[in-house]
Amino acid sequence: MTDNILIIGANGQLGNEMKDLIGMVPQCNFLFTDREQLDLTQPQQLKNLFEKHHFSFCINAAAYTAVDKAETDSATAQAVNATAVRLLAQTCHQHNTILIHISTDFIFDGLKNHWYNETDTPNPISVYGKTKWQGEEAVSTECPCHVILRTAWLYSKYGNNFVKTMLRLGKEKPFLSVVADQIGTPTYARDLAKVIMSITEKLYQAHHAQQSLADYFGTYHYSNEGTASWYDFANAIFELAHYQTIVKPISTADYPTPAIRPKFSVLDKSKIKNTFGVNIPHWRESLKKCLLELQKSE
Repeated sequence: MTDNILIIGANGQLGNEMKDLIGMVPQCNFLFTDREQLDLTQPQQLKNLFEKHHFSFCINAAAYTAVDKAETDSATAQAVNATAVRLLAQTCHQHNTILIHISTDFIFDGLKNHWYNETDTPNPISVYGKTKWQGEEAVSTECPCHVILRTAWLYSKYGNNFVKTMLRLGKEKPFLSVVADQIGTPTYARDLAKVIMSITEKLYQAHHAQQSLADYFGTYHYSNEGTASWYDFANAIFELAHYQTIVKPISTADYPTPAIRPKFSVLDKSKIKNTFGVNIPHWRESLKKCLLELQKSE
């Protein structure tokens, strides 16, 4: 019998990248849904869907990601990132479905000056970060058979993201000011999508070989290798895209936003490498690949 996989958040950056990679798990049928087809806040909708399809895996790439807007729209952020995730986790547990849930570096306060690993204590400093942490806690509490993947600074040829914004502004303006004192790692959504598919395939094979999956479950960090500020990231985009745009470094204080961002949120990827044998490209190499994809789609 073919296993079924539910992917929630199909029209986001990560969901779209996963659509392009379903061939990595050829043994399974994929069902892609977004908010138009599935309202995660409606228990009956979830119940009906899970009873109809009997999913072996559920990959939740849906989230409220408008970081600044969340400061004044906390109810919606809470509903999507926490309340709905708890309901989803409960449903997965009831139906023996393995849940793979995507989270964020924003669960950390950014006060550490060294890589964050999975055992570091979360201390979110924005509404978005707090609701994402609540979602993680719900997954851990309600669905023992889970993989939580924290990632950072996602971009892709799909959706709205920093790379596409810089390319647009770079065509319009000869000079740009970009924050230089927030440090993290740009992450190509296609690389993360490949890792998700690889993990799914590994869990599928282990399950069908009647091996224990317990050692695989838990929380992991994934971003591309290397570190950068937003200023470094912008410069690399213009350099690799052959734009002449001049970028001026500014401080966070020079560019106040409603939500406070972590000053340092580089993720330690040792655990995911050791557990799943993941090879992680450097962010500049992945940026080159994304820019080529964007050129093809112009």
